[in-house]
Amino acid sequence: MKLLLNPVVLQMALVAVVAMSAFALGAFVIRRMRKSLAEETESLSEAPMATDGMPVHTYHAVIQQLKQQKHELTTQQLADRRKAKASDTLSATVLANLSCGVLFFNTSGLVRQANLAARKLLGFASPVGMRAADLFRTSSIRPEDAHAYGKYSVEEALAPALSGEVVIRALGLDYVTPDGQKRVFELTVSPVLGEDTSLMGSTCVLTDKTEIARIRQDQEMRREVSAEMALGLRNSLTTIAGYAQQLASSRDPELARQLADDVANEAARLDRTIGSFLAGSKAAAAGS
Repeated sequence: MKLLLNPVVLQMALVAVVAMSAFALGAFVIRRMRKSLAEETESLSEAPMATDGMPVHTYHAVIQQLKQQKHELTTQQLADRRKAKASDTLSATVLANLSCGVLFFNTSGLVRQANLAARKLLGFASPVGMRAADLFRTSSIRPEDAHAYGKYSVEEALAPALSGEVVIRALGLDYVTPDGQKRVFELTVSPVLGEDTSLMGSTCVLTDKTEIARIRQDQEMRREVSAEMALGLRNSLTTIAGYAQQLASSRDPELARQLADDVANEAARLDRTIGSFLAGSKAAAAGS
C-alpha cells in the first residue's frame, strides 16, 4: 500500500499511461496514413501518369494537337511559297516579253534587275550592278526636253527620280550604244514603295523611239525639200512665162528660136527636179 502511495511510483505510472496513450494514438494515425496512401496509389495505377505528372492521354492529346498545328503551318508556308514563286514567274514572263526595256534600281542607285529588251536596247549583256551614270554616260537630253533641265546631264536629271523625290515621264534621250549605234529613248522613272510607304527602289522604263524620230526627221527634210522645190518651180514657171511673153511679141525668127530653146531647157530642168523629188519620196516610202 505504501508502494502505491509513493509519489515516485505514481509519477512513473502516470508517465507509462501517457506513453501508452501516445503509442496508441500514433499507431492509429499511421494506420490511417497507410490507408490513405494505399487509396491514392490505387487511383494513380488506374490513371497512368506521364513523367511530368500529366495524365498520359492528356499528354498525347496535346502532342497530337501540336503536330496538327505544325502540319497546318507547314502547309500554309508551302502554299505561300508556291504563290510567291508563281507570281515571280508571271512577272518575269511578262517582263521578258515586253518590247519596252525595264530596269529596277535599288536605293543605292544600282541596277538589280533588267529584262531582255533593256539589255538589247542599251547594248549591255548584263547591266546588273551598274549605275545610271555608267548606263547613260554616252547619252544626252534631246533638244525638245533640254529647256526643262537646263544644262543638267542625264545622271543629274535622273538623280531626284532615283531617290524617290519625283517622277520623270517621257524624257527624251539621244543614246549611243557601246558598239556605236545611235538610238532615241523615252524614259519614265518612278519610285517603288513598300507596304509601309518606305522606298524600295525605282523603276526605269525605256521606250525605243528611234524609228519614230527617223520618220519625223525624214518628214522634216521632205518639208524643207518641198519648200525649196516649190520655190524652184515657181521661179521656173516665172521664167517660162517670161520667155513665152517674149516669144509671143517677137517678130524676129532668130530670137523666137532662141526663146523656144530657152523654154525647152527650162522645162527639162523642171522635169529633172520633179523626177528627183518623186524618186526620193519613193525611196523614203520603201524604207519606212
